[in-house]
Amino acid sequence: MSAIREEWRLITSYGDHHRRLLGRLGLVLVLTVIIDVVGAVAMFMLERHSAGSQVRTIGQALFFSTVQLLTVSSQIPNPVTPAGRVVDVVLEVWAVIVVAGSAGAIASFFQSNDR
Repeated sequence: MSAIREEWRLITSYGDHHRRLLGRLGLVLVLTVIIDVVGAVAMFMLERHSAGSQVRTIGQALFFSTVQLLTVSSQIPNPVTPAGRVVDVVLEVWAVIVVAGSAGAIASFFQSNDR
């Protein structure tokens, strides 16, 4: 029970440790939004005139890139152009890196000795 109280105190207090964690997570969030917008623009430019592509508008491209960042697999059809497929893979790799990095930052927050 004391371990739970100690962790609760760590979570509810706010210090340098919290600022570092929030700074890291904030940076990841900002970079992910940038990657999402860049990926959407790239998908729109690459896929909009391709036969069989489901991406015809910038809104559809933004939806596609956001879904790719938020899910491992979705029901959205894959891009039809080779360059569009590369963008898709980059979005998926970024998503995996973000999840792993964020989990690591949060775990190090709880495991750090400088509490």
